[in-house]
Amino acid sequence: MKKLNILLKKTNTTIIVHAVIWLFFLAITAIQSYTRFSKIPNEFYFLNFIFIAVFYVNYLVLIPKFLLNKKIIIYILISLTIITSILFVVESFLKIAIKPPLLNNNFNPNFPRPTGNHINLRPPILLLLFFALSTCIKLVAEWYKSEKERSLVANEKVNSELSFLKAQLNPHFLFNTLNSIYSLANKKSDDTTVAIVTLSELMRYMIYEANEEFISLEKETEYIKNYISLQLLRLKDSSGVKINIHGDLNYKIEPLLLISFIENAFKYGTDYKGKTDITIKISTNNNELYLEVYNLSSLQNTIDKNSGIGLENIQNRLNLLYPNTHTLEITNLKKSFEIRLRIKLKK
Repeated sequence: MKKLNILLKKTNTTIIVHAVIWLFFLAITAIQSYTRFSKIPNEFYFLNFIFIAVFYVNYLVLIPKFLLNKKIIIYILISLTIITSILFVVESFLKIAIKPPLLNNNFNPNFPRPTGNHINLRPPILLLLFFALSTCIKLVAEWYKSEKERSLVANEKVNSELSFLKAQLNPHFLFNTLNSIYSLANKKSDDTTVAIVTLSELMRYMIYEANEEFISLEKETEYIKNYISLQLLRLKDSSGVKINIHGDLNYKIEPLLLISFIENAFKYGTDYKGKTDITIKISTNNNELYLEVYNLSSLQNTIDKNSGIGLENIQNRLNLLYPNTHTLEITNLKKSFEIRLRIKLKK
């Protein structure tokens, strides 16, 4: 609802700005016409309506549908067709509008145009000017919008990564991990060294490699595996944790994008009796990544009131990083929580 209100506010502002500019333009040209001819001829209204219509046909239809989609040849051909057709209509209208329409019951095409009551608006030049003006304005607006979105993506990326680091490097996470490693050391388990190395790899990836704009999907999944390995150390019974990663991992992805869903599953996937039920599936097919995460939700709605905010942040980040190239389905039931994410990736 908040996003809709913002969008409506921006749309209303744009309409008002356009209306004010056109009213100013029409007022100036009307004053000039009246000063010159002591009246405002009918051609004034007809021509200005044509020019404004051409402006918005190009601004709202042709540029978004063809030029911005790099269909340049089609855009040029359609534009030339429209301009030629309109010039023909305008010229025909002016021949009829500024001369006696009938001579011996027939139109007289050779009747000379009077100069005292005709506005010399130079229709071809003005038509091309309005067409070029709408193109320039639209391209500048799209450039500004693109730069603004790029800035929002960069800021969102920094904020999400900082939030993620804060969540992962908090004392609770480190305490549980180090406590598990300490228990392994007391038992003189052979897994102690592996656990320490895994923790170091996890932190190295978070601090150094995750600073890149894109990371290989293979490295991202390896990081996820390391994270899961450390989480398994603190579980009393890890038999309910199922992981399935398959497919071509030779793709690029934004770092630390998937881990939030998996972190959420481990945070809420254990009930009061210590039973854990988590299923994680990561796969690729036809340049698309599929992530499915299922977990218990016995604690989902009772412990952390900020979980909804965290999920909203993940959705916002996906909308900024992968607009129109992802789908996210969330099923939040009384005893289970499941997400299905699809992202179109690049090699």
